[in-house]
Order: sequence, then C-alpha cells, then structure tokens
Amino acid sequence: MFRIFITEPIPEPALTMLKAAGFEVTVYSEDHIIPREDLLRGVVGVDAVLCMLTNHIDEEFFVAAGSQLKIVSNMAVGVDNIDFVAAKKRNVMVTNTPGALEDAVAEHAIALMMAVARRIPEADKFTRAGKYEGWGPKLFLGAQIKGKTLGIVGLGRIGFGVAERAVKGLGMRVIYHDVKQNQEFEKNYIGTYRTLDDLLKESDFVSLHVPLLPATHHLIAKKQFALMKKTAYLVNTSRGPVVDEKALRRAVKSGQIAGAALDVFEFEPKLTPGFGRLPNVVLTPHIASATIEARSEMSRMAAQAIIDALSGTTPKNIV
Repeated sequence: MFRIFITEPIPEPALTMLKAAGFEVTVYSEDHIIPREDLLRGVVGVDAVLCMLTNHIDEEFFVAAGSQLKIVSNMAVGVDNIDFVAAKKRNVMVTNTPGALEDAVAEHAIALMMAVARRIPEADKFTRAGKYEGWGPKLFLGAQIKGKTLGIVGLGRIGFGVAERAVKGLGMRVIYHDVKQNQEFEKNYIGTYRTLDDLLKESDFVSLHVPLLPATHHLIAKKQFALMKKTAYLVNTSRGPVVDEKALRRAVKSGQIAGAALDVFEFEPKLTPGFGRLPNVVLTPHIASATIEARSEMSRMAAQAIIDALSGTTPKNIV
C-alpha cells in the first residue's frame, strides 16, 4: 500500500480521493505551518508528499524521505520552495496546481487596490472606535478608480485576469510589462506594452504578478519607487521578495508614493519593523487564493497528481 503524507490539514476533496484510491494517508494534525522537525519525521518512508508553499523542500527533506519517494505535489502555483536539483537527482516528480486560483487571486488584487485607494480599513477602524460624529466633505478622502491607469507587471493568467476586471468592470486604462509583448492582450483589452521604468512613471496603480526568480528578487526597490507618482499605489499578490520591503516602507512613510496593499511579505510571516503601523498600507495574510472554490480545486489537483504518479500515469502538471 502506498503511503502519503500531507503537511497540513487541507480542504476536500484531496483526502477522500486519496483514501478512495486505496492509499494510506497521514495528515499533520495541527492547523498551522508544520515545524521542520515534524516535517522531516513525517515524510520518512512515504511514497508521496502533498505539501504547501510554506514547506521548504530541499536536500535534507529528500534524504529524510528516502529512496521510495516518487512525487512531491505542491498545493500552489509557485514552486520557489522546492529544490529542483535535489528532486531531479532522485528522479522525484514535482507538480503544482496552475489554473485553480487565477480568478481568486485576480479578485483579491482588485479588492486590495480598492481597499487602499478608498481607505476602507482606516475608515472601518475609525468607525468601530466610535469616532464617527457625522459626514464631512474631507472625511477619508481617497482616490477614484475609474479612468485611472493600472500598470500590470507580469502578464500571466493572473495578470490577464486583473486586466480584464479593471478594463471591463472598472473602466480603467491598462498598460503592462512582461518579458515579451502580447498582441492578443493588446487587441482585446486595449492594453499597451511599456518598459518597466515607463510603466512605473505612468501608472496610478501598479499590480505585481511575477514569479519569484533571481531576476525578480527586489524587482521593485528604491530606484523604482523614485520613478512612481506621489499619488500612485503598489499592490503585491505575487511573492514578497519581489519588493524591497524596507524601501517600500520608506517610500510610503515619506509620501514618495500614496500607499501600498500587500498579501505577501519579504520575510513572511514577519513584517518589516514599523510597516504595520503605517495607515496608508493594507495588509492581508497571504489569502489571495483563499476562496472555497479555489482551495478545493487546488486540493483536487494536488491529489490527482499523486494518484496519477503512483498509478504509473504521468501527472498533468509536472513542473
């Protein structure tokens, strides 16, 4: 009987699918990131691991798991948590879950943009504290969305989804930067390609949708913030280290840019000291894909990859 280890409690249908396939399934029982020692102990002797992006899958992990390990199924789109050299050396398959969370993340990016522009968390806190004493013409003035320019950095599926919502739903103008131009996008969404520098200079909102690679680490840092408008906002739902968080803190605090909205952090789960006290910053705890629909589909895809691999079929989403 094949043995499966799941590193954290996850939504259905993964557990039901794996048990129905006749596998012995063990799930780490605590509803938080598994401690390293528990991870290394839990994977000993298993045939497959269903892991999270918060799990560091490296040489030590593969040594602990043993030679019978056949697949690591990452319940995420990003795979920057996995050492591919170590996996390849042992002929361990690595899969991810693309296509499951694009709508959820695109919606969250739009929600963050609107929340920071309209100062919704500030206003909510103010109202709950009993400070609201009546309407005023300058009370929590924010930025309007319609007619503004949205700069999308990284035109993958999520970036495309944000653009679609921005243009068709919010009446925004879209410009984008990517490794190459996308003529289909430009035709359908009236989006225009820009160099990264020009995009930053021109945008009222900048939304990041790039993977974490050596080339994208600190893609947005001191130099880039200096190019942005003082009235501009930065939104990040990609990966935390894409942004130099200390430089962002300085840019927001000094008024170099108007504000920021982040779902991911450079030193996650820790925040750069002082960052959380800035009123013009909206923060959410890496929940962009946290819809019932998205997480359930991610669960299904991760389980199916394991079932396929252990039954001798090539999984669909091998990275």
